[in-house]
Amino acid sequence: MGFLARTAINALALWAATEIVPGIHVAGLGTLILAAVVFGLVNAVVRPVAVILSLPLTLLTFGLFLLVVNAAMLGLTALLLPGMRIAGFWPALFGAIVVSVVSWIAGRAVGTQPDGSAR
Repeated sequence: MGFLARTAINALALWAATEIVPGIHVAGLGTLILAAVVFGLVNAVVRPVAVILSLPLTLLTFGLFLLVVNAAMLGLTALLLPGMRIAGFWPALFGAIVVSVVSWIAGRAVGTQPDGSAR
């Protein structure tokens, strides 16, 4: 799946999170698209390091700590963008869950495998 498709899926997922989760706000469409790009970059660069560093906690919690890592990546995206605001940990956690679910559904709808390759 190409960069534009992933960015569009991220934008859709972030928009869904702003609509469903109180406490997540994005200033406008331009900020939403920029947030999708930044979120993709954060997930590509920072998330692997965070996952490796948190591996002991992830193992102890049977993988549930990855939800906290995903919430942290969403929070980092909001910190980097002045037009995006997250009110705290719980909105970030619920927003990360919404983003994950919507991204998975949208990825399946456009015909990608879990590893990112096309069907």
